[in-house]
Amino acid sequence: MISKSIVKPMLLSAVLATSTIGLSGCGYNNLQAQDEQVTASWSEVVNQYQRRDDLVPNLVKVVKQYADQEQEVFTGVAQARSQAGGITITPELLNDPQAMERYAEAQQQMTGALSRLMAVSERYPDLKSDALFQDLQAQLEGTENRIAVARNRYIQEVQGYNTTVRQFPTNITAKVFGMDAKPNFSVADEEAISTAPDVEFGE
Repeated sequence: MISKSIVKPMLLSAVLATSTIGLSGCGYNNLQAQDEQVTASWSEVVNQYQRRDDLVPNLVKVVKQYADQEQEVFTGVAQARSQAGGITITPELLNDPQAMERYAEAQQQMTGALSRLMAVSERYPDLKSDALFQDLQAQLEGTENRIAVARNRYIQEVQGYNTTVRQFPTNITAKVFGMDAKPNFSVADEEAISTAPDVEFGE
């Protein structure tokens, strides 16, 4: 005769195994994996924006050496950088459409301000030929490309996750566990970032 002390652990193990199989079959594990991938992809987006933000002070500094009178441009860059840096999107806020929209708008303003800063070089030949400026310009171009790649990857990950959340039968699992569809960059914004901004101003 099997003792109760042996039967209870065996029953518990059977229940856990059945639950695990059930959760896997209804898409729970897939939803969790996709959610983690969305979060990881977002971290890369933020990482590339931070890389760009770190370039700004040095870029402004070298431009000021040749074009100190362009105060309106410098002020615009400072304001855009402050606004972009003041918005932090944590993994929890990835589910907040308004927060995502504010973040995207702030980063677009930063892109515009940097484009105006780079355009200043057209009026100052000595600035255009400065080795440090050329190096920073190349770094900025590379960073804009990385931003575009990271954002497009994030868009794709969110699209995959949202498809799983809405499809049957995983939509039932998602509803049970409170896993809602995530906001994404708008279609217009997605088109705007499909290629990096042109920051090349002549030879």
